[in-house]
Amino acid sequence: MHRAAGPVFRSVRKMAASGAEPQVLIQYVVLRKDLSQAPLSWPAGALVAQACHAATAALHVHREHPHTVAYLQELGRMRKVVLEASDETVLRELAQTLQQGDIDHVLWLEQPENVATCLALRPYPKEDVSQYLKKFRLFK
Repeated sequence: MHRAAGPVFRSVRKMAASGAEPQVLIQYVVLRKDLSQAPLSWPAGALVAQACHAATAALHVHREHPHTVAYLQELGRMRKVVLEASDETVLRELAQTLQQGDIDHVLWLEQPENVATCLALRPYPKEDVSQYLKKFRLFK
């Protein structure tokens, strides 16, 4: 079944055809740094799995949003930025701040422990979310 492109994708495609640069969409993923350190010492594979779960869930939950549709149209141009939060408290505070700012995201909870391990935003232009990430000193 063919799906019609949303208005954002059409405008991105039109900008590209006219020679203007298409809007760059980035999916930000924030992973807990303390999970890799003692005493927790999770293996790299487990950490990567947490990031994959959160990123996939955010894309799925927000699959109808025009930015997500546009992001998924060109698989070779996907951009992800993985950042680190120092611990679960910082990750949960970030989730609360994003929620207050109406920034779409998924806070991934590892089950059955119900532990917050990772957070992923749906695809956004950098300028729409950088103020929230800078507040938590996740990047400069």
